Amino acid sequence: MSQGQSFSALALLASDAPRAQEAAGELAGAADWVPLERADAVVVLGGDGFMLQTLHQMLDSGRVIPAYGINMGTVGFLMNRPKSRSKLLERIAKSRAVAVDPLKMHAVTRSGGSETFYAINEVSLLRETRQTAKIEVSVNDKVRIEELVCDGVLVATPAGSTAYNLSASGPILPLDSHLLALTPISPFRPRRWPGALLPDRSVITLRALEADRRPVAAVADQKEVRDIAEVHLEIARDRELTLLFDPGHSLDERIVAEQFIA
Repeated sequence: MSQGQSFSALALLASDAPRAQEAAGELAGAADWVPLERADAVVVLGGDGFMLQTLHQMLDSGRVIPAYGINMGTVGFLMNRPKSRSKLLERIAKSRAVAVDPLKMHAVTRSGGSETFYAINEVSLLRETRQTAKIEVSVNDKVRIEELVCDGVLVATPAGSTAYNLSASGPILPLDSHLLALTPISPFRPRRWPGALLPDRSVITLRALEADRRPVAAVADQKEVRDIAEVHLEIARDRELTLLFDPGHSLDERIVAEQFIA
């Protein structure tokens, strides 16, 4: 994490929400905005969903630049919440950079096809029908659970540990914990398995068992691959993302604070 930023070219992206579009109009003269492909940082107006969309756009293009978000949504977990949008450039210059490492998912389907996607929050395997899923869980090529009978299972990053992972009773991970959360979704067998905390250098393989009768889909954030045979997961260290936060309002503090919300 670093504090104090200097950027020569900024892009401005806004969601379609009326509040975000209004804010974009107000900020039109705040800087000499350039297209995203020419920028060395981007200001994002919207909510967490639009920030994730912007980050994925950069991941898919292979060109990743720092992002400073201004919340125009509801939760705004990944965003800044300034009381005023004045002096934007000064706030960006004083911002704190937080590194976020996404997950890389390589999914192989039962037909032999394959897809590779990135996830900032989590990768989840979910049953496609009323039949429970049966999933073999391996870590670093060693089978840890021969048969997990469940609605699904997910692997969350620290940045995503307060999202779907938390709603599935998974642990909240501090941003600098260097851990991944492996969390079952409605497990039936082993009935009381709470999940696991794994070093973020781990390579995780999840294999669908009896997939002809119990089809399973894999979802990397919002991108879905259906009828999978297995998925391989690991941190994509070559695609590190950078979020910019106002001093005193960084992502790591918000993750810690979530543990004290009743």
